[in-house]
Amino acid sequence: MTGENGDKRINPDALLHKINQQERSKGKGKLKIFFGYAAGVGKTYTMLDDAHTAQKQGIDVVVGYIEPHTRPETMALLEGLEVLPALEVPYKGMSLRDFDLDGALKRKPDLILVDELAHTNAPGMRHTKRYSDIEELLDAGIDVYTTVNVQHIESLNDVVASITQVIVQERVPDYIFDGAEQLELVDIEPEELLQRLSDGKIYKEKQAEKALNHFFTQDNLVALREISLRYTADQVNQELETIKNARADGSRYQINEHILVCISPSPTNENVIRTAARMAGAFHGRFTALYVETPRDEKLSETERKRLRKNLKLAETLGAKVSSTYSDDIPYQIVEFARVSGISKIVMGRARSKRSFAGISFGKPTFTDRMISLAPDLELFVIPDREAKRAPIEKKPGKNFSLSVKDLMKMLLIMVLSTLLGGLLHTIGLREANVIIIFILGVLITANQTTGKFYGAAASVIGVLSFNFFFTDPKFTLYSSAEYPVTFVIMLIAAFIVSTLTSRAKSQAVASALNVYRTDILLDASSRLQHAQTIDDIVIEAERQIFKIVRAPVIIYTVEEEQITNVYSYDSEKERPVDEIYMDHDEQGVVNWVLKNKRRAGKGTETLPGAKCFYMPIRDRNNQVLAIVGIVLKSDNPLEDMDRSLLAALIGEIAFALEIYYTALKKNQHAMQAEKERFRANLLRAVSHDLRTPLTSISGSASSLLSTEFDEETKKALTQGIYDDSMWLINLVENLLSISRLDDSGIDDLKKEPQLVEEVITEALAHVTRKSISHHIDVKVEDPLLMAEVDLTLIVQVLINLVNNAVEYTPEGSHIRISAFQHSSDAVVRVSDDGGGIRDEDKASVFNMFFTGGKGSSDSRRGMGLGLALCKSIINAHGGEIVVKDNQPRGTIFEFTVPLAEVKADENFNSHCGGR
Repeated sequence: MTGENGDKRINPDALLHKINQQERSKGKGKLKIFFGYAAGVGKTYTMLDDAHTAQKQGIDVVVGYIEPHTRPETMALLEGLEVLPALEVPYKGMSLRDFDLDGALKRKPDLILVDELAHTNAPGMRHTKRYSDIEELLDAGIDVYTTVNVQHIESLNDVVASITQVIVQERVPDYIFDGAEQLELVDIEPEELLQRLSDGKIYKEKQAEKALNHFFTQDNLVALREISLRYTADQVNQELETIKNARADGSRYQINEHILVCISPSPTNENVIRTAARMAGAFHGRFTALYVETPRDEKLSETERKRLRKNLKLAETLGAKVSSTYSDDIPYQIVEFARVSGISKIVMGRARSKRSFAGISFGKPTFTDRMISLAPDLELFVIPDREAKRAPIEKKPGKNFSLSVKDLMKMLLIMVLSTLLGGLLHTIGLREANVIIIFILGVLITANQTTGKFYGAAASVIGVLSFNFFFTDPKFTLYSSAEYPVTFVIMLIAAFIVSTLTSRAKSQAVASALNVYRTDILLDASSRLQHAQTIDDIVIEAERQIFKIVRAPVIIYTVEEEQITNVYSYDSEKERPVDEIYMDHDEQGVVNWVLKNKRRAGKGTETLPGAKCFYMPIRDRNNQVLAIVGIVLKSDNPLEDMDRSLLAALIGEIAFALEIYYTALKKNQHAMQAEKERFRANLLRAVSHDLRTPLTSISGSASSLLSTEFDEETKKALTQGIYDDSMWLINLVENLLSISRLDDSGIDDLKKEPQLVEEVITEALAHVTRKSISHHIDVKVEDPLLMAEVDLTLIVQVLINLVNNAVEYTPEGSHIRISAFQHSSDAVVRVSDDGGGIRDEDKASVFNMFFTGGKGSSDSRRGMGLGLALCKSIINAHGGEIVVKDNQPRGTIFEFTVPLAEVKADENFNSHCGGR
């Protein structure tokens, strides 16, 4: 990005991307992969040799697990390195040795060596695959060295299989390699590798002989070596491109390519997905996988369903964002999705070609032809089906034709009624064209009221035959004169067309209704979540919306500051709680793992698959976990494909709602904190200003008493002044301390206890200003046993402030009355005087901080305006109210309410009497 003067400016998007990347990688370990094209090239040897080098540099190195190969040169390098004991896993009467993940996490070295990245763990371990173990080590901040061969890379599996004719089952997702800090290629010449194999340095004699005859051939090794070299070069280029794209000036931060791969249950779809993944990697573009569900999916066989789920999981493993939609017209839906999503390239498998003769094609356009015609501006890549010739044709039980008695009876009844109605029209003399229309109407109704095209087609044939049999001469025979065949053919064609169009319209209506229903779910969820005010409202609404999709019990764990704060459960529309067996100690362990590692786990996943629930984290844009969703599943294949897509979209809405809530909460907290800081600053300025007068008076009077001899009357006056000023300061300090306590602790931390109101008033009168002796103060409590639930210290301070205020603002000899009585569920306390009163324009501001009014006393020193403001804060904190009103015939009344205390009969009376 360049400014007006040619200077480069920082691209904010690029800078934000870079910061987010750094935040996500902070605290994570670094991965180094020793990469080879076949077993025996020296990956483990090189890894151990590098480990010795790291150890000499002062790094804490531990060997986590090394495969027990019979290679003495390799095993000799273990000398001098700490080796963790292998984990013994019992399985079917045997004891399997495997990597001890928990032992490694407990030991927590700087660097750990774990051989065979693609290894499948023993049954019963936390993760199904070893690469998941390594991800957890990296998340714990431990650096890892590991090894892998080229045939184990997921995106290259089909390429390797086409060369070696061997399909490798243990595979590693490409994102593991993309996230590696280093990829070191360990390479030797194929001839040298074959010689080592012949010398028995890689496998034993029988294994070596078998390997030489199958996998370890000269051609295979040369091809695998070429693939590994190219893959390593691609990784280096990708790393360089990433560095360029991450530059703060944003000069190369552009990702324009967006690859879309079409998912299907086809046995060759795996090759298409892997090709699209390699293409996305080569173009450094985004990668999306789309599956279009159709009404015909209900007839998929179980094998096809498993294959479809496998293909969707493969696309997700290779880094694709998986989406799904519903439509009867697959090409049209794909093209519309591509246009809306900004797709630049579409990758799909080769569809069956339409029949042709002498270069002329017959039949409807192929899938590919329709795609090209619908989206001529998009790049379409059609991948050849290398396995098409040898893939067995599966007999699909779901497509075996079967009649529905109900639909068959509907069809027959409709056609009988059409025949009868046609006979009626024929009898009253209407032309045969009207009868034909009646039969076509019957065919249309049949197609609309039955499932499948068979019944509409059968109704078409029955309609033609019925018209021929009942309404053409000679009647009641299937023979017709020469003038009717054309009518029959036209009628049959029309009936077939109407039947087909009606069935298609019905399918499209079903697809549209389903899409509308699912769209409504998301819109309704978004609307309801946005209107939720509290965390409880958001979570409860989230559970309801998730239940609509998965139709299974839902558990949500809320998270704050990386700690589980609350658990919510929802089972069925009756809102009953989920059975506690789904929230036991073992399940809590899975939840904590998801919270710590920020990844899915539980039933149906490769991590902790023995759990009773499927768990997924709800994360914000900074990858922080806001909540964890648990779904109680009845099988290992939890969700349908559309449900997975809907759930992913809904999780995004929930994450957005939670993020808004927590952002608003933090904003309010910051605003409150800023308000507190402003208040403290104003308070400090006011205190520093108003303290000068009494302190100057005290110091001046004290200095005069020390330096000058005065008569007794003068000494008494000076001493009285010192006392009055010091009492004013004490009262100020008490108010400041009460404000500080209320401000810091808040409402929830008030020490409220049952107190006798009469004793509270007595306690307050013992601490009022000495000026009160020149006023007439009396107390009237209607019920001596009147008790309130209050914080004694704060309520005493309220009464002190109200009485002092009355003394300060009324002339000597005035009458001040303190009364208390019960009203409803509150205790009411009233402080009234017969002074000059408060002006009406001042009543609205009298409880504001720093507000001071005029007073009738001769003392010119004014208060800071804290007392009444503090009274209002304390009473509000107790859940009461304080008001000011005029006394009759003159003066002012301050009245406040506090909750009554609930006294239990068996409690000691004295325990409620103040506790002083």
